[in-house]
Amino acid sequence: MKQFSKLSGLPNPEQGLRRIVERAPQAEAWADQTMERARPTLTILYGIRRRLATGAVVLLSGWLFVHVMFGANGMVVYRQKKADYQNLQKEIGALTDENSHYTEQINALQTDPKTIVKEAREQLRYLRPGEVVYVSPTPAPTPRPEKNSAHK
Repeated sequence: MKQFSKLSGLPNPEQGLRRIVERAPQAEAWADQTMERARPTLTILYGIRRRLATGAVVLLSGWLFVHVMFGANGMVVYRQKKADYQNLQKEIGALTDENSHYTEQINALQTDPKTIVKEAREQLRYLRPGEVVYVSPTPAPTPRPEKNSAHK
């Protein structure tokens, strides 16, 4: 153990404490000078501390208001998403109604003979013996008026 106590690379703890004690008056003097220089500023800040706190609260409240209203998930975005949701719900309802109509039509075409005859007569133009079907001619397309505005 004796040979480990005299290692040359490790500083002696007593010397370190002596250095700290020797430099303590200098550190105290520096702290006193710094406090004397900062005292006027600190006195002013202490005098207006309520105003500073009120200003900080106002700034924080303003930032929160802007963030809540216009942020990524703010009220403006929320209302837009709510309107989109309602429009999609209406569209889903309309598509569901249309789907049920087509389902009823498919069931009728598979089971009801009257519906089958009706569709065959309308779409395939089937006739019973002795029937005559009158079909109105398709209207002729109206000619487009010429625009001479480019020639002026």
